[in-house]
Amino acid sequence: MTTGLPTEITLHQQSCTLEIAFDDGARYRLPYEFLRVHSPSAEVRGHGPGQEVLQTGKQNVKLLNVEPVGTYALKLVFDDGHDSGLYTWEYLRELGHYQDVMWQEYLKRLEAAGASREPGPQTAGSHKPRSCGH
Repeated sequence: MTTGLPTEITLHQQSCTLEIAFDDGARYRLPYEFLRVHSPSAEVRGHGPGQEVLQTGKQNVKLLNVEPVGTYALKLVFDDGHDSGLYTWEYLRELGHYQDVMWQEYLKRLEAAGASREPGPQTAGSHKPRSCGH
């Protein structure tokens, strides 16, 4: 997959999406929930194969802040307190390119675990539902 630099990064708070355009013309709209459940952090990915932690109850998660990290990544700060993943340009492009497949795989994993996208009392960092264009 080619890597390039972003030319535009826009947060769409009403639809809860981050839009990113790259210098080769690629443009992606990534929902906040998708970004949160696919965080590149060790908290989500684990420290090796098979150590991934299924993220549940993130349907209404909001993105509070986007911080540049050097010239290679973004640090995303979510309203559930998660802020430890560094989203490199390459990883954001990968998320955009494979978004549909990755989302379907996530939904299958949720179903297999009997878990939900909806926040519940057992969900760490749960908060009151807010409309995200759902």
